[in-house]
Formats: sequence, structure tokens, C-alpha cells
Amino acid sequence: MSAPCLELAQTTAVEPLADRIAAVFDRCFATPRGLNTRLCGGHDEPFYRPAGKELRYHRVEFTRDYPASALHEAAHWCVAGAARRRLPDYGYWYAPDGRSDAQQAEFERVEVKPQALEWIFARACGLRFRASADNLESGLGPSAGFKRAIWRQVRDYCELGMNDRARRFARALALEFGRPDPLNPSLYNLAELA
Repeated sequence: MSAPCLELAQTTAVEPLADRIAAVFDRCFATPRGLNTRLCGGHDEPFYRPAGKELRYHRVEFTRDYPASALHEAAHWCVAGAARRRLPDYGYWYAPDGRSDAQQAEFERVEVKPQALEWIFARACGLRFRASADNLESGLGPSAGFKRAIWRQVRDYCELGMNDRARRFARALALEFGRPDPLNPSLYNLAELA
């Protein structure tokens, strides 16, 4: 299981994958000048905790030692603006499994950008990305429209640009994992999401 974020550490090739991802994030963002934010595994549920009385740094918590959870939560942090990053869990609502059709449509609408970034981050690590509808009780996976929207957003990020935090993290991951530039749009095909 991923260790809690207590100190910044250098990575080695033998570290678990999620720990390597967290170490890259921390190298990019843990210093006060780098936004004083750490990516921390070992949690039962993902959550974002802004710094405050009990915590000297902002903490992006991901589930257990799952690399996909680390990348997904890092993507949410990269999407969140400064005001949202001052709120627990960015101030977002979350409806668990068993969402109505309207709730599921809203979930897919707000998840396009973070899941597009997650795909870019996964590519930077050499991992496979899977779009997630996050609604297991429905028995349905992500809709075709949701997958197309994610793919189009990835293309836009690659061709039109993304914010500095997302770009810096994507390129740092690619450097860590010896992968090509993850911002090359030719690396992403809609058929991969089928």
C-alpha cells in the first residue's frame, strides 16, 4: 500500500507504480512555490483536502495504491481553479452508484476534462486508460457520446494547449517513465476507448 505523504522522496525503478506517480507529482507541486500540494495514496476513498489548521499542505488523496486513481485525482486537481482548490473536495457534489439518468448525464459532463487529462497522464506513464462511468449499479459503461467527448477533449488539449499544471505533470511523468511526448495528438485514437 502506498505510504502516506509525510516527506518528499526520490523515486527508483523498484518503487510501486503509484508511489512513482505520487513522487513525480510531489516534485512538481509540493514546494510552497509549486503550490504546496501533495498526492497521497493509501486511502479508502479519493478526496481533496486543502491546507488549514490541521494540514500544512494541500493533499490530493487517491484510493489505496491504484495508479489509475492517482492519475485521476491528479487530473481533478489540475482542472480545479484556484477558488475550487480552497474547498474540501473542490466543493463538488458526488452522487454514488444508482444515479438517475439526469445525474449520470451531469456526471459525464463534468468528467470529460479530468478523464481527458487522465488519459494523457496514463499515456505518459505507459498505462492503458479506461473511461469510467463510475456507476456500477446501472450495469452500463461509459456512453459512446462520453467517450467521443473525452477523445475530442484530449485532441483539444494536445492541439490547443492546457494549463501549466497539467502540462508540467504530463511531461514530468513522460520523463520519469521514459515515454514520448504525451501531448502528441496522433497518440490518441477513439477506438482505444471501445
